[in-house]
Amino acid sequence: MFHGRLLAAACAAVVLAAPSLVKAADCGEILLGSAISFTGKYSTNGIHAKNGYDIAVKKINEMGGVKVDGKCYKLKIKYYDDESTPARTAQLLERLIKQDGVKYMLGPYSSATTKAAAPVTEKYKIPMVEAEGASRSLFNKGYKYLFAVLSTSEQYLASAVALAAEVAKKNGKKPADVKVAMAFENDPFSLDVRAGVVDDIKKHGLKIVIDDKLPRDLSDMSATLTKVKALKPDLLLVSGHSKGAATAARQIKEMKVDTPMVAITHCESAKIIKKFGDSTNGYLCPTQWAETLSYSDKYFGTAAEYDKLFKATYDGYKNVPYQAAQASAAVMVWKDAFERANSLDPQKVRDAIAETDMKTFYGNIKFSSAGNNIAKPMVLRQIQNGKLNVVAPTKWASHPVEWPRKAK
Repeated sequence: MFHGRLLAAACAAVVLAAPSLVKAADCGEILLGSAISFTGKYSTNGIHAKNGYDIAVKKINEMGGVKVDGKCYKLKIKYYDDESTPARTAQLLERLIKQDGVKYMLGPYSSATTKAAAPVTEKYKIPMVEAEGASRSLFNKGYKYLFAVLSTSEQYLASAVALAAEVAKKNGKKPADVKVAMAFENDPFSLDVRAGVVDDIKKHGLKIVIDDKLPRDLSDMSATLTKVKALKPDLLLVSGHSKGAATAARQIKEMKVDTPMVAITHCESAKIIKKFGDSTNGYLCPTQWAETLSYSDKYFGTAAEYDKLFKATYDGYKNVPYQAAQASAAVMVWKDAFERANSLDPQKVRDAIAETDMKTFYGNIKFSSAGNNIAKPMVLRQIQNGKLNVVAPTKWASHPVEWPRKAK
C-alpha cells in the first residue's frame, strides 16, 4: 500500500512537472565557458565570481531565457578550475573551444589569468565578456574580442589619494606634507593600481616614504608594517587581492599600526570585517559597485534588490562582493548582445557586444574601442562601525568620511 502511494505521488509529480518539461524542451541551449579559480590564491574571488555568473543565468532563464530569431534559448555555463595559474587558464580555454565547442566565453578571475586567456580567445575569434580582469594593460593590445564590464585598475586607489589631499587641506596642512606608504602585490592588477596611485600622488603633490612589494605568497607583510610604525605615514595603501587584504588587516591589528588613513583593495571579498572586527573601522575600500547606488534594471531591480537576492541565495555573505555583482553584469551583456544581434553567429554577436549601451543594477555599460567599460565610475567605501559606507566621490557618498580612522 505504501509503495502504491509512493507510485501515485510519483505519477502525480510527473504530470505536474510535464508542462514545464515541455516548455524547457522547446528552448535550445547556449553554452558559455569559463576557466576560473576554484583553488589556489585567487579561489575566494573565483567562487564569488562563479556565484555571480550562476545567479544571473538562473534569473535570465527564469524570465524566459534568450530570444534569438523567434526561438528561445536557456543559458548554461561550462566551468573548469584554472587553479589560479595563468598557464592553466590558457590550456583550459583551448579545451573549452576545441573539445567542448564553446563559442562564447566568460572571463576568469584576476588580471593575470585574463592576460593568459585573451590571446587564446583572440586567436579563435571567440568573444569574451570578462568581469574580473581590471588591468589597464589588457586594453592596449588591440584585442577585438575582449570586453570588460568593470572599471580599470588604475582607478582603484586613486580616489584615496585625492581624499588624503582633501583632508590635509581641511586640516590646514599642505598635500606636500602628506606621507604615503605603499605595499603592492607584484602582479599585473596591483602594479596597475600602483601606477594609478603614483600618477595621482604626483598630481596632488604628496610624498612617498615607503614603496614595497608584497611577498609572493601574500602571507606576511610585517617587514613593511615595521617601517610604517617607524616612519608614521599619513596614508597606507595596500593591494594584494583577497589574501593580501586579509594579511594586511590581520597584521595591522596584531602589530597595533595606527596610521590615520588606510586604503586596501578587496575588503569585502576578503571578509575582513567578519574576521577582524572593530580593528578594521576606518579602512577605505575601493569598490566597483555598492548596494546603496541608484542603479537598476528589469531583471534584478535595484542594486539593493540584487544585494538582498544574492544574500538569500548564497549563505555566509554579510556584504556582497563587487566581484559577484560584476560577474552577473557580464552574463547580462551576453543576453543583451544575443538578442540585439538576433543571431548565434560569434562574429555578429561580437559586433553587437561592441555596440553595447545598457543600464544594469551594477551600473552603466558601454565599451570603448579597446573593450573597457567607459560608463561607470569606481567608488570608495569606508568601514564605519562594522558597515561599509560610500564616502567618495562626493556625488555618490552616503556618509561623510571619518578621519582619523577610529579603529578599536
